[in-house]
Amino acid sequence: MPVLFSVVTAARARTRANQPTRTPGARALRADAERTVRTILEAAERVLRDNPAATVEQIAEAAGVARTTVHRRFATREALIEAMTAWATQQFADAVRAARIDTTPSLVGLYQVTANVLRVKIDWNFAMNRAPHASPEVARVHADVLATCTHLLRRAQDAGVIRADVDVEWARTVYYALIHEATQRASRAGADASAADAGAADAGTAGAAENEVTDTDALAALVVDTLLRGVGPAGGAAL
Repeated sequence: MPVLFSVVTAARARTRANQPTRTPGARALRADAERTVRTILEAAERVLRDNPAATVEQIAEAAGVARTTVHRRFATREALIEAMTAWATQQFADAVRAARIDTTPSLVGLYQVTANVLRVKIDWNFAMNRAPHASPEVARVHADVLATCTHLLRRAQDAGVIRADVDVEWARTVYYALIHEATQRASRAGADASAADAGAADAGTAGAAENEVTDTDALAALVVDTLLRGVGPAGGAAL
């Protein structure tokens, strides 16, 4: 069951009991509830990324809804954060799945997985930093992604993209570290852009920072190039 639908179902359990018949109006209400939940989750990510101690009132204000609207869907602040983490984790799993690594050349799949994952990790940085131990289900999804990553790197090794003598587990560890650092670089650039905007910096400077944050394809190319080529000179002697 999709995570967002599960969140809405849990948040609306009491009111749903009073709507036993799925009329067109009821379906429209459910769609509206899903949009509201998504808006709240996205606002929570933005606010908590900048201020992890932010209150529900601050999140509600950023979402453009009343505090009571947030509390009707999430009983507590922690419940909201748990729902946000579950939603981000589902986006993470979907991003890996969307790369279709078993039906594309291994190098193409590696680039695509990297770009997809970076988009999620940058957009949901606060939530993703709570994973993978936020809940058993979140931990399971991360374990599945880890296994998929290992499978991808083994395919790359079989295709000659990665040297035959490389320990795939070590390659995966390095790959994860590179993705983490790329995400942090983008987050720092985003924070710098926000600070520049708040300080009334000129539009040219702010625009350059924004481009750096959103250019996940360039970050993905950097990650994959560093993983496969390292930082030494081309054709450098092996140790």
